[in-house]
Amino acid sequence: MKNDNLNLVAQLLIKHKLHIAFAESATAGRLAAEFSLLEDAGDFLMGAFVCYDACLKENVLAIPHELIEEYTPESMEVTKAIALGLQKLIDSDIYVGVTGLPAAGGSESEHKPVGTMFIYGFHHKLKIFSKRVVLTGTPEQIILKTVDEVGNLLKKYLLQLDANSSI
Repeated sequence: MKNDNLNLVAQLLIKHKLHIAFAESATAGRLAAEFSLLEDAGDFLMGAFVCYDACLKENVLAIPHELIEEYTPESMEVTKAIALGLQKLIDSDIYVGVTGLPAAGGSESEHKPVGTMFIYGFHHKLKIFSKRVVLTGTPEQIILKTVDEVGNLLKKYLLQLDANSSI
C-alpha cells in the first residue's frame, strides 16, 4: 500500500525525534505493518500490540472487564483504554489505539454498524485525536481506510507541531 501521508508522517516523526506505538484490535497489526515498510521505520516505530480478543485487552493491557462489558470491546472508551494501557508494554512518545468492526460478528448494532472504527491517539499523556468513523467496503478495505484515517490524523497533528516549532 503506497501512502504519501504515511511517508510524510514518518518524516515528521523523525524530524521531531518522536516514536510511535500502536495498540491494535480490529486492524490486527496492519497499522504497524504499513508503518514498518516506510523508510527509516526503525527511527520512529517502537512496535505494536495486537489485542484482537477481549481477554488480551483485560489480561495484558489491564483494561477492566467492566469497561468492556459496559461499552463493548469495539468502542471509543475501550480504544482509549488500550492506547493508555500500551504504556505498560512499550516506551514511546505517541500511542495510537484502534478498535472497530471491519466485519460482522462483534458488537454491531443499528447505531454501530459494521464499518464503524474507533481511533484514539495521545502524545505524552495529552489526547491528540479521538475519532469515530463509519467506513464501507470489504473488511480489508475498511482496515486500509482506517490506516489512511490514522495517517491523516497523525499528519494533521504533526504538521501542527511543525508549524508551532517554526515560530
